[in-house]
Amino acid sequence: MKITASDIVTAIGHLQKDRAYNYINPRTRTKIHIVHICYPEGPIIIKRYNPSKGENLLNAREESISTQMIWRVANAITPGYPVNIDRILGASYNTRSALETLLAHTAQFYYCYPGRIENINSSTEIKHGHKHIMWHPDEPHEMGRIQEIETDIVISEIPGNEAIYEALVLPEDWGSPEIDIDIKRRHAQIQVALILIGQQLDFRTWVAQNDKGIIYKDKKIGEMDGVISSLGSEKLLMAFEDAQKAARLIDCIWFKNDRLMPAVMEIEHSTGVTSGLSRMKTLQDKLPPFPTRYVVVAADEYREKVLLETTKEQFSSLNTRYFPYSAVEELYALCQKRKLRGITEEFLDCFMEPVGRMTN
Repeated sequence: MKITASDIVTAIGHLQKDRAYNYINPRTRTKIHIVHICYPEGPIIIKRYNPSKGENLLNAREESISTQMIWRVANAITPGYPVNIDRILGASYNTRSALETLLAHTAQFYYCYPGRIENINSSTEIKHGHKHIMWHPDEPHEMGRIQEIETDIVISEIPGNEAIYEALVLPEDWGSPEIDIDIKRRHAQIQVALILIGQQLDFRTWVAQNDKGIIYKDKKIGEMDGVISSLGSEKLLMAFEDAQKAARLIDCIWFKNDRLMPAVMEIEHSTGVTSGLSRMKTLQDKLPPFPTRYVVVAADEYREKVLLETTKEQFSSLNTRYFPYSAVEELYALCQKRKLRGITEEFLDCFMEPVGRMTN
């Protein structure tokens, strides 16, 4: 069961707007007041003030709980498992405690203190843990109040994985001039991550012909280990010239063992999803029925847009999957940290969400 940013915003939207909300920790005197909610995915505008310091609602400044923060929290939530908001967001977002508080006041969220495993030298001890929130969609409590839930879950806190990108240089004429340079760079980073994931999983990778000049670690990505120089050299496509032409500008395609094509992927941004889906559909139409995954890779906050486009009738045969940036980087970080071996293709399905309309 998955929760989205839209679900979180809707839940908080059901809270009363004409009252102040107390923090979970009773020693915290600050109050939170909801000013405005932008549907469907935020931001949520709030005010915070501390009456014990002479502050009041009228003079408090407005602050924003951003869409990006809401999505990061949503992606970390699983029913029945404790989530530490500070751990998810680190030092980012100074309204993270306000989001945690408002969630705890909604009907489906509780707060809890799971046990914490502490390892010192060779000694292991279970101690009282830090505050977490827990999503229980099937066991709602009264809306507008916070409620603790007992749990016997114990957490062993290990350092989180980080996806690290080294020096990246974009060609001056690369990409549309209308697209912001930061978006272009993000596209390239994700493309590099997919290439390096492919290396770990023993896949050969095709990257779009017009992207091969991107430079990563002083080397063009078209020259990186495992990157294919020509689609005509791939046995799967040798007999299908029209398919080779259709695939030339697809962002990333994984090949395996001269017999398999684990995934066809288009990296999309706010500029649209339809163009990538159309390229993948054209490729599919130029090939005989063939098992593969047609995948939209996009930022987490674009999930609703991906869902809207992939379920359109003209793309139904793709049975599209959604590979959010957070999942790409989770897998990439895992590949960086652990040298994966013996992984089956189905392992990829743990990171990709089926979002397309299924066809018979």
